[in-house]
Amino acid sequence: MHRARGALSMPLPKEAPAAVAERPLQPLRTRRLHVVDGIRLVAALMVVLHHYAGTRRLNEPGNEIWSRPVSEIMPSVFRVAAYGWIGVEIFFVISGFVICMSCWGRTPRQFFVSRVIRLYPAYWFAVLFTTGVLVLLRGAAERLPLREVLLNLTMLQAGSDVPNVDPVYWTLWSELRFYLLFLVVVAMGLTYRRVVVFCCVWGAVAMLAPVSGFPLLELLANPDGAWYFIAGLALYLMHRFGPDLLLWGILAMAWLMGQLELGERVAYEGVSGWRGAVLIFTGFLLVMVAVSLGLTDRIRWKWLVTAGCLTYPLYLTHYVAGTAVISRLHGTLDARLLVGLLIAGFLLLSLLVHRVVERPVSRLVKRGLDASFARMRAR
Repeated sequence: MHRARGALSMPLPKEAPAAVAERPLQPLRTRRLHVVDGIRLVAALMVVLHHYAGTRRLNEPGNEIWSRPVSEIMPSVFRVAAYGWIGVEIFFVISGFVICMSCWGRTPRQFFVSRVIRLYPAYWFAVLFTTGVLVLLRGAAERLPLREVLLNLTMLQAGSDVPNVDPVYWTLWSELRFYLLFLVVVAMGLTYRRVVVFCCVWGAVAMLAPVSGFPLLELLANPDGAWYFIAGLALYLMHRFGPDLLLWGILAMAWLMGQLELGERVAYEGVSGWRGAVLIFTGFLLVMVAVSLGLTDRIRWKWLVTAGCLTYPLYLTHYVAGTAVISRLHGTLDARLLVGLLIAGFLLLSLLVHRVVERPVSRLVKRGLDASFARMRAR
C-alpha cells in the first residue's frame, strides 16, 4: 500500500524526453492529482471489505470470526468482497507512480527523509494500537511476545523472519525493497532514460530471479510485486513526458506479467476467479492511463485530498483489530450493519491518526533528521 501523502501532484508543463534524458530535472510548479487520492481510498476500502467479509478463512464453517460461512450470512456482500484483495496490487501500481512523481529533482537524503516521515509515524501507532486491542480482547487473536512486538516497530521484522503484529504489514516489506532499488536511480538523478532503463532491468531480473537459484536475488528483485511498481513508473513517465511506444510496451508487459501473478493470487485466496480479477485490474489500469494522459485533470474535489490521507492509517489498523471486534459482536448486530459501522469507525480513527499522530510526529522527525544530516555535512 503506497503511501506518499504530500506527493500527489502533477507538473504543469510537458517536456520532450529527448531534451531531458541526460540531466536531472528540478522540481516544477505542481498541482495535486485528486483522482489518485480517490483511487487510493477505494483500493483501501476494497481490502478492508475483503478482510471483513470476503476471505476464504471467513467462509469456513465454524470460523472464529463469524462462526459460520460469511457467504451464508451476506451472500451478495461476499461475492463483491471476494475480489477486494486486488486493492493491494492497485496500491503497488500507485506506489510506483507516486514515488517517481515525488522524487523527481530530489536528493537521496530528501528521498530517505520523505519515506521515513511518511511511513513510520502512522505505522508506530498501528503496531501499538493493534497490540493494545489484542491485550484488551484476550483470545480474539494470537498476540506476539513483547520482543517481537518491539522488533515490529522497525518495520524490518520480515528480514528477521519474525511474524507481523498484523498480517497486512507484508506489503510494507515489498514497498521497502522497491524504495531500496529506486534509491539507486534517485542517487544518479531521475531522468526519462534512467527510469526507463531501471524498469527494463528490474523487470528482466524479476523474471529471471525465481529460476536463478539465488534466494538473495529473488528477495531483492521482488518478482511478486515488481511489475506492478514498474507499471506505476511507466504511467508516471507517460504523465510527465507524454506516451510513446516504449512506455506503452512496458505497460503492456506489466499487464501481461501482472495477469499471471493475479492467477497465483486467485489460487491462494481461493474465493474469486481469474477473469473477474483481470477485468478489475485492467479497469483500474485504464483509469490510471486516463490520469496519466490528463483526462481527469478537471476533477479537483477537495475532499479527495482528505480521502487520500486516510488510506494509510486505515490500511494499517483495520484488520486484526476489526476482526477481533467482529468476533465479539457478530451475534448482537446485523452483519451488514456491523461491517458498515466498523468501516466508518476505522475511517474516523484514520482521520484522527492523520491529524493527531502523523502530522505532528512527522514534523518532529523531519526536523530531527534534517538536523542530523546537517551535522554530518558539517563534520
